[in-house]
Amino acid sequence: MSPVIEEHARARLITDGPLTRPVPVDLRYDPADERRTVHIGLPDGTDWAFGRDLLERGLRTPIERGPVRVWPCGRTQLIVELHSTDGVEVFQFEIRTLIRFLARTRTQTPTASPDADREPRPPSRTTRPDKSAEQERGTQPAHG
Repeated sequence: MSPVIEEHARARLITDGPLTRPVPVDLRYDPADERRTVHIGLPDGTDWAFGRDLLERGLRTPIERGPVRVWPCGRTQLIVELHSTDGVEVFQFEIRTLIRFLARTRTQTPTASPDADREPRPPSRTTRPDKSAEQERGTQPAHG
């Protein structure tokens, strides 16, 4: 079993106001997932999951799949726009951060997966369990 790849990163939350603000995000990839799914965990406990190929393609050209839109912004930034029933969140990432993360995921991906040609799973949004509630119950969050 290959280890889950997790990377803590910073993104800038783009708002309607004149200022953006940095926010911590968690990037996660489990090589055992046959769908090659990446997860972006947001500070509010929301976890967005979508195919790794969406980020890879978005580094070069605008792409949209369901509620997720990704496009390059200049040579050093990538925009990830997430649509949900709660509204729209727009994040700006340093491309080099995502390239490094994606390179790590490729080194952990099995070479001949029978699911390699399947259509990627549609993007999904879930809420991660509250870490403090888990600690009160005596459980720990799963890390792979």
